[in-house]
Amino acid sequence: MATTTTSAPEVKNVPEVKKPPITLTPNAISKVKEIMGQQNPVPAGLRIGVVGGGCSGFSYNMQFDNGAGMMDKTFDMDGLKVFVDATSVMYLNGCIVDYVETLEGAGFKFENPNVKSTCGCGSSFSV
Repeated sequence: MATTTTSAPEVKNVPEVKKPPITLTPNAISKVKEIMGQQNPVPAGLRIGVVGGGCSGFSYNMQFDNGAGMMDKTFDMDGLKVFVDATSVMYLNGCIVDYVETLEGAGFKFENPNVKSTCGCGSSFSV
Protein backbone atom coordinates (compact mmCIF):
# COMPACT_ATOMS: atom_id res chain seq x y z
CA MET A 1 0.00 0.00 0.00
CA ALA A 2 1.47 3.32 -1.07
CA THR A 3 1.27 6.29 1.19
CA THR A 4 0.78 9.75 -0.09
CA THR A 5 1.63 12.91 1.67
CA THR A 6 -0.20 16.11 1.19
CA SER A 7 0.96 19.46 2.36
CA ALA A 8 -1.23 22.28 3.49
CA PRO A 9 -1.42 25.18 1.09
CA GLU A 10 1.04 27.91 1.89
CA VAL A 11 -0.61 30.86 3.59
CA LYS A 12 1.02 34.15 2.83
CA ASN A 13 0.98 37.01 5.28
CA VAL A 14 -2.01 39.00 4.15
CA PRO A 15 -2.33 42.34 5.91
CA GLU A 16 -5.40 42.42 8.10
CA VAL A 17 -7.99 44.87 6.85
CA LYS A 18 -9.12 46.91 9.80
CA LYS A 19 -12.71 48.05 9.86
CA PRO A 20 -12.90 51.77 10.52
CA PRO A 21 -14.16 52.60 14.02
CA ILE A 22 -16.37 55.29 12.52
CA THR A 23 -18.73 55.22 9.55
CA LEU A 24 -19.67 58.18 7.40
CA THR A 25 -22.92 57.83 5.48
CA PRO A 26 -22.92 58.56 1.74
CA ASN A 27 -24.67 61.90 2.52
CA ALA A 28 -21.89 62.88 4.95
CA ILE A 29 -19.10 61.86 2.54
CA SER A 30 -20.73 63.78 -0.29
CA LYS A 31 -21.12 66.95 1.81
CA VAL A 32 -17.54 66.79 3.12
CA LYS A 33 -16.20 66.36 -0.42
CA GLU A 34 -18.34 69.29 -1.58
CA ILE A 35 -16.99 71.57 1.18
CA MET A 36 -13.41 70.33 0.66
CA GLY A 37 -13.63 71.22 -3.03
CA GLN A 38 -14.34 74.83 -2.07
CA GLN A 39 -11.15 75.11 0.03
CA ASN A 40 -7.98 76.62 -1.39
CA PRO A 41 -5.71 74.75 -1.21
CA VAL A 42 -7.77 71.56 -1.09
CA PRO A 43 -6.97 69.69 2.16
CA ALA A 44 -5.76 66.09 2.20
CA GLY A 45 -8.63 64.82 4.30
CA LEU A 46 -10.99 65.17 7.23
CA ARG A 47 -9.95 64.84 10.86
CA ILE A 48 -12.60 63.54 13.26
CA GLY A 49 -11.92 63.39 16.96
CA VAL A 50 -13.20 63.67 20.48
CA VAL A 51 -11.99 66.52 22.65
CA GLY A 52 -12.46 67.24 26.33
CA GLY A 53 -14.90 69.99 27.17
CA GLY A 54 -18.52 70.89 26.83
CA CYS A 55 -21.16 70.58 29.51
CA SER A 56 -21.07 66.76 29.58
CA GLY A 57 -17.32 66.18 29.40
CA PHE A 58 -16.57 65.48 25.72
CA SER A 59 -17.46 66.95 22.36
CA TYR A 60 -16.88 65.98 18.73
CA ASN A 61 -14.38 67.79 16.55
CA MET A 62 -14.35 67.80 12.74
CA GLN A 63 -11.84 69.78 10.72
CA PHE A 64 -9.88 69.55 7.50
CA ASP A 65 -6.25 68.50 7.73
CA ASN A 66 -3.30 68.29 5.37
CA GLY A 67 -2.13 64.88 6.57
CA ALA A 68 -2.08 62.24 9.24
CA GLY A 69 -0.12 62.70 12.44
CA MET A 70 2.19 60.10 13.98
CA MET A 71 -0.51 58.60 16.22
CA ASP A 72 -3.35 58.81 13.69
CA LYS A 73 -5.24 56.03 11.99
CA THR A 74 -6.14 56.82 8.37
CA PHE A 75 -9.23 55.38 6.72
CA ASP A 76 -10.36 55.68 3.12
CA MET A 77 -14.10 56.20 2.81
CA ASP A 78 -15.18 56.28 -0.81
CA GLY A 79 -12.09 58.30 -1.78
CA LEU A 80 -12.22 60.55 1.30
CA LYS A 81 -9.29 60.23 3.69
CA VAL A 82 -10.43 60.33 7.31
CA PHE A 83 -7.86 60.83 10.08
CA VAL A 84 -8.66 59.71 13.65
CA ASP A 85 -6.18 60.06 16.50
CA ALA A 86 -5.46 56.98 18.60
CA THR A 87 -7.23 58.33 21.69
CA SER A 88 -10.42 59.24 19.83
CA VAL A 89 -10.66 55.78 18.21
CA MET A 90 -11.92 54.18 21.44
CA TYR A 91 -14.62 56.85 21.93
CA LEU A 92 -15.77 56.68 18.31
CA ASN A 93 -15.94 52.89 17.93
CA GLY A 94 -19.24 52.08 16.20
CA CYS A 95 -20.10 55.75 15.65
CA ILE A 96 -22.06 56.76 12.53
CA VAL A 97 -21.80 60.29 11.14
CA ASP A 98 -24.60 61.51 8.89
CA TYR A 99 -25.35 64.82 7.22
CA VAL A 100 -28.97 65.82 7.72
CA GLU A 101 -31.06 68.70 6.42
CA THR A 102 -34.26 69.55 8.30
CA LEU A 103 -36.53 72.56 8.62
CA GLU A 104 -34.61 73.54 11.76
CA GLY A 105 -31.26 73.50 9.98
CA ALA A 106 -28.57 71.32 8.47
CA GLY A 107 -25.48 69.72 9.91
CA PHE A 108 -23.50 66.63 10.78
CA LYS A 109 -25.16 64.25 13.23
CA PHE A 110 -23.19 61.75 15.34
CA GLU A 111 -24.87 58.51 16.42
CA ASN A 112 -22.51 57.00 18.97
CA PRO A 113 -23.35 53.74 20.82
CA ASN A 114 -20.72 54.54 23.50
CA VAL A 115 -22.52 57.66 24.77
CA LYS A 116 -24.18 57.31 28.16
CA SER A 117 -25.72 60.79 28.23
CA THR A 118 -25.80 64.03 26.28
CA CYS A 119 -26.36 67.59 27.30
CA GLY A 120 -29.35 69.74 26.41
CA CYS A 121 -27.55 71.47 23.55
CA GLY A 122 -26.76 68.08 21.95
CA SER A 123 -23.12 68.87 21.15
CA SER A 124 -21.55 67.42 24.29
CA PHE A 125 -21.64 63.90 25.72
CA SER A 126 -20.32 61.60 28.43
CA VAL A 127 -19.20 57.98 28.23
